Amino acid sequence: MAITTFSSREFNQDTARAKKAAAAGPVFITDRGKPAHVLLSMEAYERLTGAGRKIADALAMPGGMDVEFDPPRVGIGSRAADFE
Repeated sequence: MAITTFSSREFNQDTARAKKAAAAGPVFITDRGKPAHVLLSMEAYERLTGAGRKIADALAMPGGMDVEFDPPRVGIGSRAADFE
């Protein structure tokens, strides 16, 4: 994974180059020499946050049928209403 650094000025002048660099790894954008922002590809962002995962994907995971799941039974009782 390549990490690239752009100053804010470089980023503003050549956004296309920064986007190409983000395909290979994170791009740090600095303000006055200090990291201020990070540019990531969408794939890297989703991998980092897990944003692209859907419940259907999780349920369909390979070997999912081999997971033991025996939840405890929940007893829901009822009682007479008190209208007084």
